Amino acid sequence: MSKKSRSKLWFLVHSWLALPIWFFVLIVCVTGTLAVVSQEIVWLANPQMRATQPADDAPLLSYDQILAEMKKAEPNTLVESISRPDESHFALNARVTYPDGRSVTVYVNPYSGVIQGVAPEFNFQAFTRALHGWWLVPFTNGYSWGWYLVSFLSLPMLASLITGLVVYKRFWKGFLRPTLRLRHGARIFWGDFHRLSGIWSIWFIATISVTSTWFLAEAFLFDNQISISTAPVAPVVPRDSVPLTTDGSPAPMISLEAAINQVRERIPGLDDSFVRLPANAYSFLSVGGRSWYPLIYQTAEVNPYTGEIAVSRLLSDRSGLELVTESMRPLHTGDFGGLWIKLIWFFFGLLLSMMVLSGLLIWTKRTALATANALKREKKRPRTAETAQVTHRDTTEVSQ
Repeated sequence: MSKKSRSKLWFLVHSWLALPIWFFVLIVCVTGTLAVVSQEIVWLANPQMRATQPADDAPLLSYDQILAEMKKAEPNTLVESISRPDESHFALNARVTYPDGRSVTVYVNPYSGVIQGVAPEFNFQAFTRALHGWWLVPFTNGYSWGWYLVSFLSLPMLASLITGLVVYKRFWKGFLRPTLRLRHGARIFWGDFHRLSGIWSIWFIATISVTSTWFLAEAFLFDNQISISTAPVAPVVPRDSVPLTTDGSPAPMISLEAAINQVRERIPGLDDSFVRLPANAYSFLSVGGRSWYPLIYQTAEVNPYTGEIAVSRLLSDRSGLELVTESMRPLHTGDFGGLWIKLIWFFFGLLLSMMVLSGLLIWTKRTALATANALKREKKRPRTAETAQVTHRDTTEVSQ
């Protein structure tokens, strides 16, 4: 075998060894696409998650009314937090602790306050996100190696985007004159589809690549005890500041709506997404939600007895680096603007998955064809050499 033939053979071996990586990228893209709408899929399968309106004119209950209805149904239950999902057709999520020590999340109807069921600790939504995010590898001591493995794919994806734009000359013409030939064979179709989907997904691929790169950096920073957070320390109510009743027990806390109104004065336009009740007599009441910038939650710690805001965590309190890094996760998942944003992310995630699949098909076909041609050439060469030796021997015998 000549040196050139050996080089081609090694190149083909190298190409086939890359096949598992391509499939890994494809699976990560497909699971990420499913994870975007996994909550909606669970909602379709589980009626307990639905915010069924008992009447057309039934209003949404306030947090105080929700809390009162839950206490009426289960007086001995300790309610730790209540959160409203972004989409109104979802039931509220309440974290509760039962007298036997069980701490679970329950679904609460926002119109009636009825507890509709207990949320499983691990469902389809958690499964798809764990499979996509860290390949189901458990977190034992810091971030799992599955997290590193998945997030590392952001680097070749970003490199593929850049090199693809360099190779595809004048790619912007694809926006003006999109080409998708349907009657020229599978190879032509998949090639056109790969280029066309890549052009229209430039912004999405860049978003997914950059945010995934941050996930890689985030794991590295955490595992090396490096923090960039400027979040303040959680406040505590001083013992001598806790008001007491005549029997010596702590006084009742203020209403949740009063606390929310105090926070809204501090954060104009706040869409209160959750309240976290005090864990004990010395803990503060937490209120948080989104405002004009939907990618980051703003929060405030409210004194449960006086309504005074002790600590707030606003957009202006964050550093420029924190504004960027805290925006990464919602940008990656599309979980910041309701169902329509999720559907956009799902569509382009599906397009990205199909683009990886089309690239895989094109690459596999080319590699298989090159391998077949190389094997044919190698089969022909021994026969040619043998024929030359026989011809040389016969010529020698005739001359003698």
